[in-house]
Amino acid sequence: MKSNLHRRQPKDVDNTGFSPNSAAEGSRLINKDGSTNLRKIGLGIFERYSIFHTLLRMSGTKFLSLVFLFYTATNIIFAFVYLAIGIDKLSGVEASSNFLTNFTQAFFFSSQTMTTVGYGHVAPHGFIANAFASIESFLGIITFALVTGMFYARFSRPKAYIKFSDNILIAPHKEGRAVMFRLATYKNNHLTEVHAEVTVAIHHLHDGKRVSKFYPMPLEISRINSLAISWTCVHYITEDSPLWLMRQEDMRDARIEFMVTIKAFDDNYSNTVLQRTSYNYDEMVYGAKFELMYKRSDAGDVTEVMMNKINAYVPHAFVEDVVENA
Repeated sequence: MKSNLHRRQPKDVDNTGFSPNSAAEGSRLINKDGSTNLRKIGLGIFERYSIFHTLLRMSGTKFLSLVFLFYTATNIIFAFVYLAIGIDKLSGVEASSNFLTNFTQAFFFSSQTMTTVGYGHVAPHGFIANAFASIESFLGIITFALVTGMFYARFSRPKAYIKFSDNILIAPHKEGRAVMFRLATYKNNHLTEVHAEVTVAIHHLHDGKRVSKFYPMPLEISRINSLAISWTCVHYITEDSPLWLMRQEDMRDARIEFMVTIKAFDDNYSNTVLQRTSYNYDEMVYGAKFELMYKRSDAGDVTEVMMNKINAYVPHAFVEDVVENA
């Protein structure tokens, strides 16, 4: 076998948006969810973050919790305001010597005012009470308009709904080795014109300093007409591959990271969707093959895709490894 020092390397690319200075990198370049593993500093928090994009990308549970927290906190603040003005300024409220009773009545009046429900049982009395009630109702109109718009933006935002395998495999393929990962859609959406692009980041030791080099990894099939079942993306390691002659220990020493981008057209949204992920050297399994994840139904009338098996693989030793261990 030729030395790794003399292995052929394709031309690297410098349009990834990442620096070649590997000493400045974190544990990975791309997170599993496709976001960049970056944190911007040196600016104020309101300059670094877009509220719209933060709310748009936030999980549904966190978003609903934040809306509920804002709604509750606002009503608590206005409840204290009405108590400070005087509970007697809210006609229809039965004043009590108990603070909690007065507070709950002021809180529920605030809630009715903010949502502009106005049951009519309680009404503000006097200029100051009416002024604060007007301010709160105006704030409620603006807030609920923004929340409604954000709900629509989150609901209508095109998403690929693609699930990737947890691991990337170095598997026996043809007469040699291949890099493989698997993906499938997990919703009832239909993706067509699906295109996959993979870039590998390899950290080389150059003049005693580590530098990052980025290489395109051509796939055997980089485009499919329809992502109906599942798709195992395969990069065959030939002499033109950046991984040529690299063994498992070489890949780990080079802190390899595979950056994956999937673009497709969603028939339902009539729009292009995109999803990214990455695999680093800790998520690489050497010497394994994916198990089949679909089968014919018992009735024989439909194909069943077993999404719980998207990560399933079995060990599969390379021929030369078997010979060496014999």
